[in-house]
Amino acid sequence: MERFEVSILGREYSMACSTEEKPQLLAAVRHVDVLMQRIQGTGKVSSNERIAVMAALQVAGELLAVKAPDGPLGGLAVGDFKRRIEDMNSLLDDALSGQEKLL
Repeated sequence: MERFEVSILGREYSMACSTEEKPQLLAAVRHVDVLMQRIQGTGKVSSNERIAVMAALQVAGELLAVKAPDGPLGGLAVGDFKRRIEDMNSLLDDALSGQEKLL
């Protein structure tokens, strides 16, 4: 594990990860820092906690909008995929709930 310091919204944080993971983690730190600075710059959100929540929601939205690569699920957004799985689970639960009465 490699330990290093990063700065997000002017605050220092100690991080640790493998050497292979460090470039991706540093890119994530830069992305979050830019989002938080942009939110802070609007002047509409004052506390760091609220800024962090707003940035987290924005990152989550970006993640859910990511499209699957080519293949059987090509072009399907992660959020859509998650919703379809939840719908299938719900259908299965409904179908199986009737089976319990047969036993």
